[in-house]
Amino acid sequence: MVRLDIQTVTLRHISMPLLNPFTTSFGTLHEREFIAVEVTDSEGRSGWGESVAFVEPSYNEETLKGNWHLLEKFLIPLLRQAKIGHPSGLADLFSRIRGNRMAKAALETACWDLYAKRQNLPLAAVIGGTKASIEVGVSIGIKSSLEQLLDTIGRRIDDGYKRIKIKIKPGWDIGIVDGVRRKYPDIPLMVDANSAYTLADTEHLRQLDDYRLMMIEQPLAYDDLVDHRELQRQLRTPICLDESIHSADDARKAIELGSCRIINIKTGRVGGLTEAIKLHNLCAERQIPVWCGGMLESGIGRAHNIALSALSNFTLPGDTAASSNYWEEDIVDPMVTMRDGQISVPDGPGIGYGINLERLAKYTLYREQFPV
Repeated sequence: MVRLDIQTVTLRHISMPLLNPFTTSFGTLHEREFIAVEVTDSEGRSGWGESVAFVEPSYNEETLKGNWHLLEKFLIPLLRQAKIGHPSGLADLFSRIRGNRMAKAALETACWDLYAKRQNLPLAAVIGGTKASIEVGVSIGIKSSLEQLLDTIGRRIDDGYKRIKIKIKPGWDIGIVDGVRRKYPDIPLMVDANSAYTLADTEHLRQLDDYRLMMIEQPLAYDDLVDHRELQRQLRTPICLDESIHSADDARKAIELGSCRIINIKTGRVGGLTEAIKLHNLCAERQIPVWCGGMLESGIGRAHNIALSALSNFTLPGDTAASSNYWEEDIVDPMVTMRDGQISVPDGPGIGYGINLERLAKYTLYREQFPV
């Protein structure tokens, strides 16, 4: 039986410049800082994971520096104290640490990658994925004008993306969606509010029902289930929950309350692949479609998203766009590419992408290695 055999954990603080500024209701990013986690075994194999926490606690309460502290002072020591044979055991091992799911996911996903490589199997197959390719859409941030947004959408459609997601916020919503629909009446279109509204905006948001949207993602507070139930009762458009879902149990509650009809699964948000798989399975049983959201990941996190999306109930296009949509150069070889709205699921060991060590070093601000 193949077991984990972790000898070292290496943390790297990385900063990669985005091709274009990315604006949401939270603010604007010009570069993406993150932690790359590398775990190695006694035979020199490496597994890779990525912390998707931002520098500021805007998406949730976690931060890059906080994740580094959790990894160095708590999670790596726990890994050192208890030799885990299978990566699914890490969820229980880390359960004594409250929250901090992005830090947990960064180390857990690296271990999953290493575990798959030790079996010489693709990560997608190891976690139960069956798809040879996944359908993907693209997420487009808030622009300076409707014209700029329409131009960006047009270029992404020409690239082959089959689903378009646009960010909205008060003052950049109904008129913008109307303009997009007039220009592109038939494209699969969804909007993401990133918690920018309250129940007081219900009548305003009901106007979105006129535009045949696939879904409205996370319109209300990041930790809310109850108000989303009331809003969903008054909307024809499906609500998709993102920030509110931290676990399979949260998903169960949301489904039973009627707070949403679709769920976005992000590995970092729920604490790792083990919990993401549980969440996927629950939604499959309850006939709730899911899709894989993005967090402006490098190719490492993007590769994990591809593997996760190979599971059967990922029936809606995710946000795992090609590397070239965000980066001039990625730290994986080859870069993640998309053709006709599809990304092939790699058939090589682990995440299926190599790490370009020269580019990795170029973008690394700080590096520290820890024995296990």
